[in-house]
Amino acid sequence: MTIPYPSSQPMPAIPAVSPPSGAPRPRLTFLGTGYLGATYAICFAELGYEVIGFDVDEAKIAKLAAGSVPFHEPGLDELLRRNLAAGRLRFSTSYQETAEFGDVHFICVGTPQRADGMGADLSYVETAVTGLAPHLSRKALIVGKSTVPVGTAEWVEQLVGKHSPADLGIEVAWSPEFLQEGFAVEDVLRPNRIVVGVKSEWANGMLYAAHKGVFDLAATEDREVPLVVTDFATAELVKVAANAFLATKISFINAMAEVCEVAGGDVTQLSRAIGYDPRIGNRFLQAGLGFGGACLPKDIRAFQARAQELGAGEALRFLHEVDLINLRRRTRVLTLAAELLDRRVGPAGPDLSGTRIAVLGATFKPNTDDVRDAPSLAVAAMLAKAGADVHLYDPEGNENARRTLPDLSYETSMNAAVQDSDLVCVLTEWADFRNADPVALGEIVGGRRVIDGRNCLDSTLWTGAGWDYRGMGRP
Repeated sequence: MTIPYPSSQPMPAIPAVSPPSGAPRPRLTFLGTGYLGATYAICFAELGYEVIGFDVDEAKIAKLAAGSVPFHEPGLDELLRRNLAAGRLRFSTSYQETAEFGDVHFICVGTPQRADGMGADLSYVETAVTGLAPHLSRKALIVGKSTVPVGTAEWVEQLVGKHSPADLGIEVAWSPEFLQEGFAVEDVLRPNRIVVGVKSEWANGMLYAAHKGVFDLAATEDREVPLVVTDFATAELVKVAANAFLATKISFINAMAEVCEVAGGDVTQLSRAIGYDPRIGNRFLQAGLGFGGACLPKDIRAFQARAQELGAGEALRFLHEVDLINLRRRTRVLTLAAELLDRRVGPAGPDLSGTRIAVLGATFKPNTDDVRDAPSLAVAAMLAKAGADVHLYDPEGNENARRTLPDLSYETSMNAAVQDSDLVCVLTEWADFRNADPVALGEIVGGRRVIDGRNCLDSTLWTGAGWDYRGMGRP
């Protein structure tokens, strides 16, 4: 059932439920204060809810409690400090405190790729649920937000039944998240949809009450927030299906870039032309290094693994090729670097020794400090392995990148990174890089050669300033 809210039509009846704590609104907890949980905890406090953010990481909790977000997300620091000061938000490392406080407990822990295969590691979900459940002393709703294989909600139900007092009637639901790093505050406060998988009217009513602040904000701004009320399996599949679709769309245009490179076409004009078709659209249709980050790569692999377990592996075989296309775009930069630097390519790849290369960008996308599975960082590692002296700069991701690749040289500015370089590689489309002055940079480099790994530069402007320019899928 999909319910648009607000709407000119009356809302279907959603049962009014009273929070078991006796509070006027449900008290919310978010277990796991990484990117997902911390963002939701802070934003729901901003919507007026009483919130606890829980984590076993004492250092992380201490940092949040002191008013500092341990990752970069625009606008979140200010909201954190405001809601700490207002008393609506606090953080804890105590399962007991969290259990006693909350009416609705959201599981927001990581589900990384397993070390021994493509499937998702659900150990953090299990730890959160089995840590919380024994401390519950009244009826509550445990809601999964983490991205998980289909069937996880039923398994969580079994864990809750095994580890919580039987007479409390603890219930489980699933409500996937759809955060985009760099835009996460808006995505929580003004979501484009809310999906809930429930088994009872009570759970439906509690989740509606837990999101009423979102609906009320939408009403004041005369917006609609579709509410999709469905079953466990569908709710779990929504997020992985959405990520699989986006990954496929990105890899499709990168496959077209490969064709353009051998046919002499321009993939930027191709994507613009097909993007005018409303059935296709132009979002996520920009060729470049491909996708990365903490979600898409591991989610499409886990989706394939789970489909195989369920006997539907043939249905998702195409995702294997999506993954391969994505990874191939990273090696394309190495090939372009060898061409621009006129270096021999042997059986082991190009020899770039004796060259200084500036890498601009370490994060998987702009407006974040997240370098997990970042194509830019993978390319930087390839360049260094080929013998290049790599100097890297990212406006927010330097420190995280340094922890991942400590042997590279890290610079504190774009100018310092490109100084005396033989080649500049723009690998993350930060605004500072997109808007850089090619004339001024041309005065300080060793050679005017640039690889535009995100097709984000004005090629005419750069070639006009004397640069030897190479884009992805461009002549």
